[in-house]
Amino acid sequence: MEYQVFDTTLRDGGQREGISYSVADKLAVARLLDEFGVGFIEGGWPGAMPKDTEFFERAKTELDLRNALLVAFGATRKAGVDVAKDPQVQALLDAGTPVVCLVAKSDIRHVERALRTTGEENLAMVRDTVAYFVENGRRVFLDCEHFFDGFRYDPAYTASVVRAAFEGGAERVVMCDTNGGMLPSMVTKAIQEVTERTGVTADRLGIHCQNDTSCAVANTIAAVEAGVKHFQCTANGYGERPGNADLFATVSNVQLKLGLQVLPDGCLEKATRVSTALAEIANIAPDTHQAYVGAAAFAHKAGLHASAIKVDPLLYNHVDPSVVGNDMRILVTEMAGRASIELKSRELGLDLAGHPDELSTITQKVKDLEAAGWSFEAADASFELLVRGELPGRAYARPFALESYRVLVEHREDGAVVSEATVKVRVRGERVIATAEGVGPVNALDEALRVALTQHYPQLKTVELTDYKVRILEGSHGTNAVTRVLLETGDHEREWTTVGVHENIVEASWVALVDALTYGLARTSTPA
Repeated sequence: MEYQVFDTTLRDGGQREGISYSVADKLAVARLLDEFGVGFIEGGWPGAMPKDTEFFERAKTELDLRNALLVAFGATRKAGVDVAKDPQVQALLDAGTPVVCLVAKSDIRHVERALRTTGEENLAMVRDTVAYFVENGRRVFLDCEHFFDGFRYDPAYTASVVRAAFEGGAERVVMCDTNGGMLPSMVTKAIQEVTERTGVTADRLGIHCQNDTSCAVANTIAAVEAGVKHFQCTANGYGERPGNADLFATVSNVQLKLGLQVLPDGCLEKATRVSTALAEIANIAPDTHQAYVGAAAFAHKAGLHASAIKVDPLLYNHVDPSVVGNDMRILVTEMAGRASIELKSRELGLDLAGHPDELSTITQKVKDLEAAGWSFEAADASFELLVRGELPGRAYARPFALESYRVLVEHREDGAVVSEATVKVRVRGERVIATAEGVGPVNALDEALRVALTQHYPQLKTVELTDYKVRILEGSHGTNAVTRVLLETGDHEREWTTVGVHENIVEASWVALVDALTYGLARTSTPA
């Protein structure tokens, strides 16, 4: 590849607050990044971090990378130490990677105050260490830490660090916006000036941007447009403080907007799946509003948009969502018009094109319900049940009819709080009464209803509630406020969401629960 996509999720991305990769996690992340097609995977700092040392050792036998080269990260030799005798340098060599990425100070203030050495010794440290690894058969990238801040303070010295790295044999010198304070115009100007000062062409430089100004992706794109052909990113923008340039947004922009192929054929369409998988490994909820790969990246709410989308989806999508493995979604809200309802129904497998009267009825019903506090944009299952209920012959049969339910909450002398629910329902002509306890009123209701239904619908044993969200609706206050409940339910194969609204939180939960079980049973095999 002419362009080098360098991922540092396992090193720089792992510095994000809340992320702590195990060695097994790091191996899994590396496999996913390789599948996505990045050219280089920076695995960590062997010698400085025991976990990273173990990762590189296990990687020798457990990783079979098809697209990427593994990179070990480390520092230049210490001041006044022979490079061949520096233990950190030796640990980098022992990692056995074909590529090494060294970090060096390029801001004279950091050289003198943090390293407590001279500018000349720092240049020697850079030159010696790069040359040592080249002599030992390694490809070498040099990260110039605090490059942009240093270049603004003392451009001559920072430029001399760049020259020293190339004199040692570095393949790329990477300009790092370590403090994340740059804007795209500043990046462009700095690249122009450093190439003039050093005589180095931009294609031999690299870029690494932090996101403290929310410009990490934009700064990276600006560098590529200025001629840089090596860019460093992290998956989902993970990193310390506000993070780094997001790998998926950066690669998508370079390939789709600039027309520069940076991934092997067929890899970009894996972006959404790989992004989600990496979020799961990091134990961080996927960002639904993340560019390109978020669940809401191609979601449309307003009826005006939906009318145009009905004619041509690309009228309101900046790219075809499928090129990054994502999907367009139509959100059903009080803003929705007939076109939104029709498109959303089609997305769910229900064609309303031949049912104009039913379409009008459904559109008005959605508007009325949303005005009363219901929200269907995150409750596809409830919306599908609503639509089916208006279409002749398409409604799902209700699995039971409610006679009544009752919930008691008991605070016992020993401090224990127990909820008990009793439901009376009719199932296939049979009157069933069931009672169950739970950790709360909703759990007790769910358990009691399952007791009543499972003998007729044994497949309910695989259906379980996975999430429960409650919101007090805007404009309502106090203990009698209107409550909206969203239930997420799954059966180990798929998940669906239902909604209920009522002044009574238990009734709101009951409505959502009934929809959840109705939808789940309708989607399973024929009852025994």
